Amino acid sequence: MKNIPEVKLGIIAVSRDCFPIELSKKRREAIVGAYNGEIYECPITVENELDMLDAVTDVTLEECNALVVFLGNFGPETPETLIAEKFDGPVMFVAAAEGDGDLINGRGDAYCGMLNCSYNLAMRHLKCYIPSYPVGTADDIAKMIEEFIPIARAIIGVKNLKIITFGPRPQDFFACNAPIKGLYEIGVEIEENSELDLLFSYKAHENDERIPAVCEDMANELGVKGNNYPDILPRMAQFELTLLDWAEEHKGAREYVVFADKCWPAFPEQFGFEPCYVNSRLASRGIPVACEVDIYGALSEYIGACISGDAVTLLDINNSVPASLYEKEIKGKTDYKLTDTFMAFHCGNTPSCKMCADRAVKYQLIQHRLLEPEGSDPDFTRGTLEGDIAAGEITFYRLQCDSEGVLRSYIAEGEILDVPTGSFGGIGIFAIPEMGRFYRHVLIEKHYPHHGAVAFGHYGKALFEVFRYLCVDDIAYNQPRELPYKTENPFD
Repeated sequence: MKNIPEVKLGIIAVSRDCFPIELSKKRREAIVGAYNGEIYECPITVENELDMLDAVTDVTLEECNALVVFLGNFGPETPETLIAEKFDGPVMFVAAAEGDGDLINGRGDAYCGMLNCSYNLAMRHLKCYIPSYPVGTADDIAKMIEEFIPIARAIIGVKNLKIITFGPRPQDFFACNAPIKGLYEIGVEIEENSELDLLFSYKAHENDERIPAVCEDMANELGVKGNNYPDILPRMAQFELTLLDWAEEHKGAREYVVFADKCWPAFPEQFGFEPCYVNSRLASRGIPVACEVDIYGALSEYIGACISGDAVTLLDINNSVPASLYEKEIKGKTDYKLTDTFMAFHCGNTPSCKMCADRAVKYQLIQHRLLEPEGSDPDFTRGTLEGDIAAGEITFYRLQCDSEGVLRSYIAEGEILDVPTGSFGGIGIFAIPEMGRFYRHVLIEKHYPHHGAVAFGHYGKALFEVFRYLCVDDIAYNQPRELPYKTENPFD
């Protein structure tokens, strides 16, 4: 199942009729030549509204789903902004720097034109992507286009996404409260189902002829040391096929699907296993399955998958690092303070490709205590993928709709330390600069749930632009010490 969009990019040059049109044409050709990727060069240079209609028709027929509007000279304010209104997809506006001709007949004044362009976009209430410094040479703009691709991919994905839930959320789990108003505002569809619907579909997949092949794939992924419970692989394979078939049969008018599923307390006893390992496998294929019916967690994961083009995960911002462990393994080896560190954990949903080599299918210790006889061997609480998460750069982030129906978000870049946790579940020691202050003045102060999405790499810049494109006004981040939070006590 293909679940991440492919960006098919086009470029349209615009020209104000009192400036030489050849400037825009020549400069557009130079950008196409400098860009190291596929981009459709629209042959129509837009000077008026009829040109605009022809150009949008042209790129649409070429199946472009994202667009660069290039001001090769000052540009015509009305038709250039109408391109963004008429085109069905994310649009970036950039402008030409001077330097490729004389400053009399070869001056384009696109630096000035971009101001008028942005003013007109605002009057039309059009949301587009404008880079941090949108004026440049062909090489400069080629680099801007490279940065636009993951942003466009995420916007296309969100606008064509359906979130499928099986719930409701667990009792006393207000952390997963999810007003759907925010989903509709950014164009996401939602289908909410009962656990009974899922169980009925799961039972219908019993003896599915595809189960042996999925079991073999699972065994190959886990290896001998990671496959602790081969007897439950058929059950988990049956569940994996159930979700994949449900996605295909229920995505309806949408192209992409993510899940937010209830995974306790009834699930393991009724299905006969924990769903975590299956969830991890789907996440590795760009189909996040968020734990505990965390709808905005699933959405956040999906945005990260689109931006990074890689597997993501959803983790609890779980527990502090013991001072003894910090003193022994972290202090003096890094610049992080104890309060910069924390452990992020979930039962076993992180893809195996992001975990240390000794990861393995195990059992959910907490659920075993709760649901199975004391002192018994684990039975239906088996099915988690456990081990330490591999060290490396990460971005911790979340898009959330609060209890008032307002979208807000946070982004924090950091890393997973190469330090054994000595704990259970899928877990890692995370370090984020000034995490202690961020924890208090963003996560607590703004009432965020304990679930955070994790992208494996530094993607803060692209995430910030995606959230802006989605009209999220509150985008918090881990501010440096010299930049106090609004709620931070200056006398502390």
